[in-house]
Amino acid sequence: ACSAFSQKSCEECLKNVSCLWCYTNNTCIDYPVRSIIPSSSLCSLSNARWGVCWINFEALIIAIAVVAGLILVSITVCCCYCCYCRKRSRSRLDEEEEQLARKREERRLESLQRKHERKLKHDEIRKKYGLLQDSDNPYSRFENE
Repeated sequence: ACSAFSQKSCEECLKNVSCLWCYTNNTCIDYPVRSIIPSSSLCSLSNARWGVCWINFEALIIAIAVVAGLILVSITVCCCYCCYCRKRSRSRLDEEEEQLARKREERRLESLQRKHERKLKHDEIRKKYGLLQDSDNPYSRFENE
């Protein structure tokens, strides 16, 4: 029982995790498990020690609350930032994909235009040398003179 460590030392009392040391009357009492924070009628928070002797219960609660708050805020900020970045990267990828499709279509049209120009040039050369077949009768026999 924790009361056996009363009037001894804080370190001896707090070796047992279920004990609470009160500096006002140097007593070791059972930690009130039903209420998370011990009531002031039991021992004032500034004089109560739990876990370690060098920090009072009031400062311990404040420190734990600050650390928990910082962790929650940092997790929230990270989640929001990641969601924002993911949304931005998706829109950026969509823009790049659209731009690539546009360039691909432009290259295809330029290629078709160059192919048409080549065909016209070749037909002109064939016509010049008499190699162009008659368009009225495409199946006429080619005669070599």
